[in-house]
Amino acid sequence: MAWSTRELADLAGTTLKTVRYYHRIGLLDEPERGANGYKRYRVTHLIRLLRIRRLVDLGVPLSDIEAMEESDGNAERTLRALDAELKASIERQERMREELALILDRRSLVDLPPGFDGNVAELSEVERSMLMVFSRVLDAETMDVMRELHAAPRPPAQAEFDSLPADADEATRQRLAEELAPVARDQIEAQPSLTDVRTRVAMTEPTVLRGLVELYNPAQLDVLRRLNVLLGIAP
Repeated sequence: MAWSTRELADLAGTTLKTVRYYHRIGLLDEPERGANGYKRYRVTHLIRLLRIRRLVDLGVPLSDIEAMEESDGNAERTLRALDAELKASIERQERMREELALILDRRSLVDLPPGFDGNVAELSEVERSMLMVFSRVLDAETMDVMRELHAAPRPPAQAEFDSLPADADEATRQRLAEELAPVARDQIEAQPSLTDVRTRVAMTEPTVLRGLVELYNPAQLDVLRRLNVLLGIAP
């Protein structure tokens, strides 16, 4: 008994194109041909094809199959590496499900970097946007600090700053900066890493500066400048 290429593909649950591709890359030997010139596949070809498909279904790349067959050591290394990749993928998907559960419960969290929860529900749209920007330039440790800071109760001056009109007078800007200064000092004292060299350099990245300029109005930017002066961060 012998099968045609299409019959072999059907028996193995794959396609004619796939069988031909395995021939082309050397994973499946070409069978002998009958008197009519057609390929004649036998049970050994079917078993070989089923074994290839079994490894592919497990996630083994085609490029690794030949090396696996050369020695048990190669096979074990390939399978252990695949197992480690699957473990990491499962853990990542579990984290994604946890985040999705939070977002389904509090839809606004989709506008925040991973790890932020319902404690930051009162953040303004601008603050949410800046946190997204920060997540691209700050390291994981500093983002953890950001999460802690934004989980704390918001000072009254912060709400006024969020709604500050672009034409706010100079006296209002100075007063607001002075009211925010003690809060900022307490934050820096509790989290010294906020003013270390690495963080300060990251905060001057073009992405951050552009975010500040585009998201805050001129009066708010002036308050931030005055705040930095009071904190001794800027000349």
